[in-house]
Amino acid sequence: MIITKDTNIDVLIDKVPKSMKYLSEKGIRCIICGEPVWGTLESAAKEKGFNDAQIEIFVKELQTLSIE
Repeated sequence: MIITKDTNIDVLIDKVPKSMKYLSEKGIRCIICGEPVWGTLESAAKEKGFNDAQIEIFVKELQTLSIE
């Protein structure tokens, strides 16, 4: 899976289950009441105060997780 800042959280979690732990460790909520959060990786990260450079790092690290 190719991951970008525009990747939807629900799709990311479905395709790369390991991403849930990664996002949680960063403080980015990806599950609420057992349901995936809707929206993009970028929007979820910006809600938590992360900047564009940090989001690009998340994308790269999540891309690595997706190929493990």
